[in-house]
Formats: sequence, structure tokens, C-alpha cells
Amino acid sequence: MELNTETVKKIRGLILFTVAAVVVGVNYRSVLEGVRLVFRMLFPFILGAVIAFILNVPMSFLEPHIPVKKETIRRALGLLLTIFFVVGILLLVIFVVTPQLLDTVRSLQRSIPQFLTEATQVLEKTFADYPEILAMIESVQFDWPQLLADVMEFLRSGAGVVLSGTISAARSIVNGVTSFGIGFIFAIYILLQKETLGRQSRKLVLAFLPERAAGSIFRTAALTQRIFSSFLTGQCVEAVILGMMFFGTLILLRLPYSLLIGVLIAFTALIPIFGAFIGLVVGAFLMLMNNPVDALVFVIAFFILQQVEGNLIYPHVVGGSVGLPSIWVLVAVTIGGSAFGIAGMLVFIPLCSVLYTLLKEEVNRRLEQKAAGRRAAQGTGKEAAGKAEPGRGRGTAGKTAR
Repeated sequence: MELNTETVKKIRGLILFTVAAVVVGVNYRSVLEGVRLVFRMLFPFILGAVIAFILNVPMSFLEPHIPVKKETIRRALGLLLTIFFVVGILLLVIFVVTPQLLDTVRSLQRSIPQFLTEATQVLEKTFADYPEILAMIESVQFDWPQLLADVMEFLRSGAGVVLSGTISAARSIVNGVTSFGIGFIFAIYILLQKETLGRQSRKLVLAFLPERAAGSIFRTAALTQRIFSSFLTGQCVEAVILGMMFFGTLILLRLPYSLLIGVLIAFTALIPIFGAFIGLVVGAFLMLMNNPVDALVFVIAFFILQQVEGNLIYPHVVGGSVGLPSIWVLVAVTIGGSAFGIAGMLVFIPLCSVLYTLLKEEVNRRLEQKAAGRRAAQGTGKEAAGKAEPGRGRGTAGKTAR
């Protein structure tokens, strides 16, 4: 091997990579701890970037409709309107749902003991011919005053544990509020200067990476931004439509808790595939405590509306914005939920869509290259055969003449 400058650089890079890999492998615990420490330090800024990305979706829609010529004023007004819009929706939901939730809690306090008593009576009538089962059912009794006394005694005996837990929870809340505040301020800075930050990031990438690698990064970033924005917008619109469908259907069927269940399903529908079933379980439980027939009607209506939403609304609202087949959506939700919970479910679908799109483009490119190579080889073979054919003709003609 000729030891020129390029070869020496490659050998040096290989040696450095090997040494770094060995050091990381031997001290992997310290490396992981260092990574966690860096992540905790950067978490407010990562959170701010996520907030900025989410707020940028409605802001990009509102800003062009503001009749102000000066760009800085229009940007500031667009950001203020976006913040007021998001906070207003949250406050509206809180003020609308909170009274309904309090009424539901008070209703459950009255209905649960009555439901248990009625259920015990039904079981006694059903199993009247089976004394063993009847004795078991009669032995199950709920002494609510004694249960309350036991709870109070537990609270008194565990006051120290509760106090330490309260202090720990308060510390976590303070840390969370502080991180959110720093992240929110950072998000405002990002949104106010997003074009400047974009140009600086582009210059940074072009300065330190080859042109081909920089182009790949830019294409991937644009694809990621498009897919994540489309997914977020589609999920929000689809959740609102589904919540309104359930609210209107429950009112038409004259079922209780229509507003509470409609809002709950609208929020849980943001979680792909499994989200709406959380609303199903909660709604069925609430109605079961009130009237079992209402719970049965609600379950039937839920599955009918789910079919309408899954086959008609979701394909048209979200459509091909994500571009991920259903089987891979299920895989993405499962892996994301197992790794990072609800946030993982929301992030992994567009993330897997980006990877799926990039892989599909690379596969198609390679197949086209192979097909072009085969066509070129066939063309070369035909050309060679065409050149050899006149010689064979002349030889045959010569033999005939002889």
C-alpha cells in the first residue's frame, strides 16, 4: 500500500476510532452517566425546541393572514396570536370540563355503593340454587365507615412517608416548572428568529461537511419537517372531529356524560391506535355505574363511530401525510410506547415515516441503477453481436462460392 497523505489520514482515523470504541466499551457506565448528565443539562433547550416546533404549525398558518407590512411586527403578532390561541383552547377545555368532572365525582359517590348493592342482589338471585357461591357472595361486604377509618389511620401512621413524598413531589414540580419556563422562553427566541437560525445552521453544515452530505442532510431535514407538521396537524384535526362526533352522538342517544366523554376522547385520540380506547373504558365505567344499558349502548356506538372514523375520516384528514403503511404504524406505536410512553407513540410514527421514506427512495434508486446496468449490458451485447454478424455472412458466402 502506498503511504500517501490520504492513506495516512485514513489509518489515523481508523486508529482513533478503535481507541475511542475501546475506551467507551471499557467505561460504558461512566459514559452513560455522562450522557444522562448532559441530557439533564440540555433538557430545557430540547423541550424549548419541541415547543417551538409545535407552535410553529399554527403560527405558520396565522402569520401570513396578518395585515401588517413590517416583517418583525407581523412575526411578533403571529407569535402572540398563536400563544393566545393555544392557551385559550386549554383554558376553555378546563373551564368547560371541570364542572362536569366535579358533578361526575359527586354522582359516583352516590351511585357506586348503590350499584354494588344492586349487583349483589342480582348475583344472589342468579346463584340461589348454588349455596356455596351464594355464601361467598354474602361474605363480601363493604363497611364504608370502617374503610374510611382505615384510610385515615393509614394516613396518620404514614405521615412521615407522605411528608417526604410531598417534599420530593414539590421538588419535582419546581424543577419541571423551571425547565418548562426556560424551554418556553427558548422557544420564543427560536420562533422570532427562525429564518436567521436556519441560515446559520445551513452555513454550519456547508462549512464542515462535504457538499453531497450537506445536501442529504438538508433533504432529510425538509422531509422530517414536512412529515412531522402534517402528522401533528392531521392528528389535531382528526381528534377534534372525533370528539365532536361522540359528543353529538351521545346527545342524540340521550346518554349521560356526553361533554366529558367527548372531550376525553378528543384528547386521547391524539394517541394513535390505542388512544380512543382509553375514552371507551372510562366512559363505559361511568355509564355502568349509572345504568348498565347505557354502557352497552355506548360501547356499540363507540365501535360504529370508530369504523366510520377509521375508514372515512382518518384517510381523508390525515391521508398520505405520513405515508406509512398500517402495519408499520402499529410497530412504531408499540416500540415508541414501550420506550418512551405516550410521547414515544406520538413521535415514533412520523419518525418511522421519515426512515421509511428515505429507505424507499434508496431502494428505488439502487434498483434503477441495477436496471440501467442490465440495459447497458444488453445493449453492449447486441452491439457486439451486430458487429460479428457481417463476418459470419461473408464467411458463408465465400464457402458457397468455393
